[in-house]
Amino acid sequence: MTRLRHGSAARGSSLAGSLGLHRVADPAERMAGVLPQAAWRLDPNPRLASDEVRIRVDRLNLDAASYRQLHDANGGDGDTIREAVAEIIASRGKMHNPVTGSGGMLTGVVDAVGPDSALDLKPGDRVATLVSLTLTPLEIYDKLARWDGLSEQIPCDGHAILFGRSIAAVLPDDLPVPLALSVMDVCGAPALTRRVVQQSLSDNSKKRPAPLDSGPVVAILGAAGKSGSLSAAAAREAGAAHIIGVVPTEAEAGLLRAAATPVPLVDEIVIADARQSLLLAEAVGRAGGPADVTVVCVDVAGCEGGAILATQQGGTVIFFSMATSFSAAALGAEGVAADVTMLVGNGYVPGHADYALRLIRTNPAVRQLFNARLGGEGGAGRFPPVFHGTAGGNLPRASSPASQGGGTDE
Repeated sequence: MTRLRHGSAARGSSLAGSLGLHRVADPAERMAGVLPQAAWRLDPNPRLASDEVRIRVDRLNLDAASYRQLHDANGGDGDTIREAVAEIIASRGKMHNPVTGSGGMLTGVVDAVGPDSALDLKPGDRVATLVSLTLTPLEIYDKLARWDGLSEQIPCDGHAILFGRSIAAVLPDDLPVPLALSVMDVCGAPALTRRVVQQSLSDNSKKRPAPLDSGPVVAILGAAGKSGSLSAAAAREAGAAHIIGVVPTEAEAGLLRAAATPVPLVDEIVIADARQSLLLAEAVGRAGGPADVTVVCVDVAGCEGGAILATQQGGTVIFFSMATSFSAAALGAEGVAADVTMLVGNGYVPGHADYALRLIRTNPAVRQLFNARLGGEGGAGRFPPVFHGTAGGNLPRASSPASQGGGTDE
């Protein structure tokens, strides 16, 4: 079992201290009680407060929305992307993309532990942080010199600070670090998907004709990506009767077709641009929808309306994408008279790391898809262009594309 460590404010301790407010660099923000995530700049001073932990960082993992924005804004030029990320970290004392508002997470080795830390970590532990880089004080020593700028995972040398009230997991010994990091980066998604599908399964108000009356219909936007594939596996395990995987291109559909042993990740593949709301809803409908549960795992903006329209009245939409506009989702649902529950996937569900790692260990289809994206067994941290898998046997079929485009969580 993965050693998951999360802290809480001890009796008599300062709540503000355990949340890291003293790390907010701007005095006016600090006096106003601005939390580290919302602060413009953090103080990454390596000197520890009594309940903090210092990590010697060896790898960053950018979230997909942030990397896509940086890639597009810099024309895909690796050197320019590297310089942009290094500048963000140097200027903000954390990796907090000012455009997307998102960051990622990191791995490293515990370097020092304050005497009052509640995280139960010790020097030498190799850990992954399960809190966002947007609220993690971070300093880089090597200017990211070993990174070519062309992948989400960044080898580096530096240090980061965990607060008293943070979350970290000791990395498992049986998985390559790039693979474990990729899984832990999105581990909240499958855990919440499992919970919501189980809740939907017990809701007798949503009756469907046979053969879909044995469980909920689940649609996953970005089903060939990291969080999407794990969420598909979780939905299947939780009792989904029919899983619709939405992907933007035939290449992504090929990944899903290939990841089908011993059981396909999805029952139906829809190739559609998730930003084209009506076309997406119609395509999901033809594939067995509307969905009882729709899971949004794409890394592009503008998918809120399609996700809502693809969900039946009384259903649930889970937004995991950092590209989501939650005001657009709320106002969009109101505007189309959609009676749907909308959940923000905040990345934390009790037991989420252990559950996601169990899926990658026990579900060959998920493991195959991750390895394909990582470029081999365990990978070297690069998410390469997708390969074109070939379908064979009793595999899902692809619906006619509504259009090309959209995104995946990768």
